[in-house]
Amino acid sequence: MELRQLRYFVAVAEALHFGRAAERLHISTPTLSQQIKAVEREIGAPLLVRHSRGVRLMPAGEVLLHTAKEALRATDHALRETRRAAGVDDPVLRFGLLNGVPPWLPGQIEELLADHVPGCRMTLLGGTTAQQLAMLEGGEVDLALLRVPSASPEGVQRVEVAEEELGVLMSAANPLAAREVVDPTDLAGRELILFAREFAPDVHDAMVDRLHALGADVALSESAMPHAQLRAVLPLRPAAFSLSSARAVSPPDLVWRPLRNAPLSITYAAAWRTDSHNPALRALLPTLTRNVSLRRTTLR
Repeated sequence: MELRQLRYFVAVAEALHFGRAAERLHISTPTLSQQIKAVEREIGAPLLVRHSRGVRLMPAGEVLLHTAKEALRATDHALRETRRAAGVDDPVLRFGLLNGVPPWLPGQIEELLADHVPGCRMTLLGGTTAQQLAMLEGGEVDLALLRVPSASPEGVQRVEVAEEELGVLMSAANPLAAREVVDPTDLAGRELILFAREFAPDVHDAMVDRLHALGADVALSESAMPHAQLRAVLPLRPAAFSLSSARAVSPPDLVWRPLRNAPLSITYAAAWRTDSHNPALRALLPTLTRNVSLRRTTLR
């Protein structure tokens, strides 16, 4: 029995659901099920009872859950102590945390790192897409989150990891706030306040171009600011609006309304330098690039 299989079993036994455990492990549900069956064949007895709503542990499964967790803790401890005796520092991944990223996304990447590089520490450096690209180019971070589209420096590779629906963020006093859904054409001629273009020029232009293509000939505001400031400014500008995910809403002053047929979204990507020799990054990349289970669409 491999340590990887023990980790798989513990995930299923704690979640009591193959689908949720597979999402946590960033593998497919059929693959996870096959691995658990392999463990059961080696033991020679069933560990789980599968039913329509999930799984239930058998007595043998209860015993394996307890002993497997002990074995995994002992393995992680042995690895740390051996590194310490050899004078080798614990691995570190310098992670570029994009401003305003969905909170679950860095959490999932950190879980993925813990699964594949036990004992690895993640240090965080915040910034905009432009700042993350500059830190990648300068070798200040090993892995960074970006909003795309964005022009990557030479030697930087990336993979899309999440997508989030964009709608209309506005003052509760805005006339459009009374509607359940906003048609893009309803935005024509209205003031659009966005983040400063220099922070993510390709994303900025793509959003404005997409609105124009949908018949929303908006008036781009001379004011530009991050979402934290928008929450204070939009209540003072009831005729203006911004584009945001539903996460930015701050009742009762601000409301969020979806655009009809959800025609706008923002895509997040994880990026890294192809010449990086960081062992933690190299161990993480195969799973990060291979598995689509990390990718999730966050809707309202």
